[in-house]
Amino acid sequence: MMRRMMSWPGGRTAKWVVLAVWTLVLVPAVLLAGRLGDVEENDNAAWLPGSAESTEVVARAERFPLADTVPAIVLYDRPEGVTPADMAKARADAEAFKAVANVVGQPQGPVRARDGKAIRTVVQVHKDRTGWEGIGKVVDALTEVGETDADGLGFHVTGPAGQASDSIRAFSGGGGLTTITAAVVVIILLLTYRSPVLPLLPLLTAGGALVTSEAVLYLLAKHAGLTVNKQTGFILTVLVFGAATDYGLLLISRYREELARHDDRHEAMAEALRRSVPAIVASAGTVAVSLTLLMLATLNSTQGLGPACAVGVLVGLAAMVTLTPALLVVCGRWIFWPVRPSQGSGAGAGQGVWDRIGAAVAGRPRAVWIGAALVLGAMATGMLGLRADGLSGTDQFTGRPQSVAGEEIMSAHFPAGSGDPLLVVSDADSAQRVRSALAAVPGVADVSAPMVEGTTAMVLAELEDDPSGTAAMRTVERARTAVHRVEGARAQVGGNSAMLLDTRDAAARDSAVIIPVVLIAVFLVLVLLLRAVVAPLLLMATVVLSFAAALGVSGLVFHHVFGFAGTDASFPLLAFVFLVALGVDYNIFLVTRVREAALLHGTRRGALTGLSATGGVITSAGLVLAGTFAAMASLPLVFAAELGFAVAFGVLLDTLVVRSVLVTALTLDVGRWMWWPGRLFRRHDPAPPSSPGEPACEPLLPGTRR
Repeated sequence: MMRRMMSWPGGRTAKWVVLAVWTLVLVPAVLLAGRLGDVEENDNAAWLPGSAESTEVVARAERFPLADTVPAIVLYDRPEGVTPADMAKARADAEAFKAVANVVGQPQGPVRARDGKAIRTVVQVHKDRTGWEGIGKVVDALTEVGETDADGLGFHVTGPAGQASDSIRAFSGGGGLTTITAAVVVIILLLTYRSPVLPLLPLLTAGGALVTSEAVLYLLAKHAGLTVNKQTGFILTVLVFGAATDYGLLLISRYREELARHDDRHEAMAEALRRSVPAIVASAGTVAVSLTLLMLATLNSTQGLGPACAVGVLVGLAAMVTLTPALLVVCGRWIFWPVRPSQGSGAGAGQGVWDRIGAAVAGRPRAVWIGAALVLGAMATGMLGLRADGLSGTDQFTGRPQSVAGEEIMSAHFPAGSGDPLLVVSDADSAQRVRSALAAVPGVADVSAPMVEGTTAMVLAELEDDPSGTAAMRTVERARTAVHRVEGARAQVGGNSAMLLDTRDAAARDSAVIIPVVLIAVFLVLVLLLRAVVAPLLLMATVVLSFAAALGVSGLVFHHVFGFAGTDASFPLLAFVFLVALGVDYNIFLVTRVREAALLHGTRRGALTGLSATGGVITSAGLVLAGTFAAMASLPLVFAAELGFAVAFGVLLDTLVVRSVLVTALTLDVGRWMWWPGRLFRRHDPAPPSSPGEPACEPLLPGTRR
């Protein structure tokens, strides 16, 4: 029954049913996918767990005017010195800013810098439910006011509001990311199949899967409380296009093989589905399980990203094993034009590149896998210099948007921490003691007089350093230690710097918890799939080594080639989950084919047969996935560029080295012990041929014993 179900989508009647069902699904999906932006939460506070101290400060300080605002630091500069007319314009602009929607209270300033070359005004912007997008509109309105009649006076908006505005502007290039990703897929598929028409089918299917995934996420965010944001959107795009196209490549490759064995394309598709779907489902299931485990994260942004990407993978799987087969059999063999496969066309093929690689590895498998492991280990040493303690506001963009330019101007002419203070709440009767404790903290420049609302007091603490930098994080830690010692005050430290610190700490905790759980879960999936223990252990070891090598090389490239200051705090965890899940993905494709051949010919010959049969298609799949993740570099964000490079490089490393060389060499060296303690372990390999032209023995039929 299971075999009939797997082959059903390519049936003579079923193909039309499949097309009709997908049409009915896609019509409402297109409408719902367009509304995904309405439920995104792009406010850093919404990403933190409710137990974070900065989150608790937001709740306790909700009565105070500054509790739900972010500062927009407006800067004017003139290198030769600001003039009285410039000061007059800044005062007039400050009055005009009050009329901008979501601007709260009286702007602070304008204040002239001591060197007389810049002017600063601080405007508080209300954070409404639209998050970054709403803040971006306010910054645009402030910019329009400030650049009017400027007469050569420089104008920039920086601070948290300016950075939020530039972030939303960077993410607004998501449509371009989709176009670039699709173009990468088309180019690689054209090179793979040398057919101008065939690439359209997996591309259309992947596009349908993306739209359907976005519709499902909209419903989950709207009605089930799933946290989604702009980061979720761009990662989902590249993952669905990459993973779904990979599954399509594996199916199409097997279908092409079967077309050479069957005259009827429906029979060929039925056999292709029966042969390929178990491995594809196991692969997609492993990726989905790994991603779903991100729900164990305390960071809401990471917690929501896991199930969102798992939905994308599963929808992509469903599309590729139902819609793609239906489209292929509807189109017929001409879809492969100009080289249409016909019955018997695969016979007599010569030795390919993967046969030659297999033969080279088979000569000295132990030396090969030891050498490969040493090289990967050497590459992994680059992890020692990888900084994953977060990025400051000026370091999170690959270019120089106005918030970065404004931050540079402010650092040159004003105290670095001005305009974005810490918010410290306490019981009202302890406010003065808390203020005194704060004033004694190194790194705190100034502390305001307490503001009291009922039984709660709040003081503002200006920092000496960039509020988004590492030095500010250390000041937050010292400030928390100091105010927590004030007996009976119930003092807590919040604000944007504190949120960044809490984000970094939560990310470190998530990595420590989730990485071991993912390894255990993937290992158990492999044990169930391969019905062995040794093979899963070896495969997990190769994938972890591959991840370490990819991260090591990435760390060196980030610092010495790209010149990045560090990585986002959540980068190691996300890179690990994607690389381990996707690395196991390709190992599953290879080893299930090896096991299939080993049942007939023994493990050693099965290893070479599996490599030869899957080498081309897995390499093409790896190129597609690497290309889609590399497309993330089109976004002007350091996080996107780093994650895209690390995953793309890791996938290529896994595809070209780990899977083809290391895993094959290990399988040849370990032999039947790969399948211990399963039944296949008890089947000895055939004796080697007595002469080069003599076969070892007749192949075993399934179910027979030697």
